Amino acid sequence: MRHKICVIGCGWLGFELAKQLLENDYQVNGSTTSEDKIPKLEQANITPFIIQLSSEGVIGNIEACLDHCEILIVNIPPGLRKHPEHNYVQQMAHLVKHIETASVKYVVLIGSTSVYDDDETFPIITEDTPTSRSKTASKLVAVEHLFQQNKNFDTTLLRFSGLFTEDRHPARFLSGKQNLKNADAPVNLIHRNDCIGIILSIIKQQAWSTTLNASTLPHPTKKAYYTSVCKAMNIPVPEFDESVKSKGKYIDSQKLVRLLNYDFKVKL
Repeated sequence: MRHKICVIGCGWLGFELAKQLLENDYQVNGSTTSEDKIPKLEQANITPFIIQLSSEGVIGNIEACLDHCEILIVNIPPGLRKHPEHNYVQQMAHLVKHIETASVKYVVLIGSTSVYDDDETFPIITEDTPTSRSKTASKLVAVEHLFQQNKNFDTTLLRFSGLFTEDRHPARFLSGKQNLKNADAPVNLIHRNDCIGIILSIIKQQAWSTTLNASTLPHPTKKAYYTSVCKAMNIPVPEFDESVKSKGKYIDSQKLVRLLNYDFKVKL
């Protein structure tokens, strides 16, 4: 019998990941918050479920979504900028309670390298670097702890830098903008194909109960990189305010590369 995997959050990353899992001969249950996306998931042979998280609990048939799934990928953007009023930690705590009583043994939790502070010294960030004490970072870290400290399943935390593809590139958003900050700060990005490749590697190699930073090399400065990319795309280049000292960080992915013997497919 084919192994079954559940992907909570079949959005821009989760949907493509689910399709790759199917190609690797897994059965896939996938969740979405939108009725409109059900036909898209069905067409791709993903068994769809409408699941929504709220502060009061999980809305939808989460038991059926998790049923007979040994591996779970949790890919729920916290949306703290758009909805700062949402109790993200409480929402995820409700989800964890359901995972505890399900067949799930292993979890890949998609996190973010935004939990680390930027600084004028451009520190090299490893998995041992202390996380930020900002409100947003504290919420993200609280959710990480909910999963990693739970004894009912093993969690691998995957902290991604900024995700991109060629048709969804931050350069398009920055194009033509003026007075942008942090011209000399290092760029930390990762292509969606590498995100998927890393998750597949974790599953195949059973790399559980660890924390991994994931950001591709090299780390050019923001000014150099976005100027170059915008020129290549033939769109207006952004302009930076270099009168204020830049703040940033270098995300180090050496632990991931060593542990998974992973070679990033898309370089910056």
